[in-house]
Amino acid sequence: MPHLFRFSAARVPFLLLALEACAFGSNTVVNLSHYDAMRPDFETMRAQGIVGVIHEASYPAFVQDAKYAGRQQAAARAGLLWGAYHFANNSNPVRQADHLLGVVSSSWRRADPDSRPNEVLLVLDFEPNRHYPGGTMRVEQAVAFVERIRERTGGYPGLYGGENRLRQVLNSRKVTEAQRRVLRRCWLWVANYHSKPRSVLPWSHWTMWQYTGDGVCDLPRASFPKNIANIRNAERNMFRGSAAELRAFWESHGWRPGE
Repeated sequence: MPHLFRFSAARVPFLLLALEACAFGSNTVVNLSHYDAMRPDFETMRAQGIVGVIHEASYPAFVQDAKYAGRQQAAARAGLLWGAYHFANNSNPVRQADHLLGVVSSSWRRADPDSRPNEVLLVLDFEPNRHYPGGTMRVEQAVAFVERIRERTGGYPGLYGGENRLRQVLNSRKVTEAQRRVLRRCWLWVANYHSKPRSVLPWSHWTMWQYTGDGVCDLPRASFPKNIANIRNAERNMFRGSAAELRAFWESHGWRPGE
């Protein structure tokens, strides 16, 4: 009996986390890039509860992800929502923003009408750059990037980053309150593969939580699976809300390249 009690007590935090995830979130978003070499089965993804896909569209130095356009068309035909992110570096942020919009717009216009998403959810990937040339984007560059997106599309993109790094970078004395105010207008997509994220100032809450990537996930598999469809060790995400609320969020925050 004492052994059983200790075992059950050790499981309590994980059970509570699973119940809390079900209470406020939906496991409905997958993100992809050219590093995912397989041909994703979007039809099965949708059958398994995925609502939206966010794909790398561009990365340094001003390169288009070779998988982006074809997967956009396949996902749209499968009835999935579509998003695009830019992996940032330390070069001119306005040029980076323009490059992202150019890739998204041209890919959208070249697609057949039935292979075009109604809107594209845009994201700045603001994380350390260890993959591509050009160094890591600074906070003031991120501000210039998101302001350029707002200037050209009418809305702010999402901002993605690891929880600990975002907290460290944005709490620096070098970051001004004006810069924090601008970034707060972006919706927050935060990565934490070990536990539910806490609040990250200047945001009051996260909108999307990437809970697993590169096969790393310390959370209970029943509520936080790593695989989806034909993709093992996928990058999967909780949305703060139901699947219906995710659709409404995508519609209100997405960019319509055809308008």
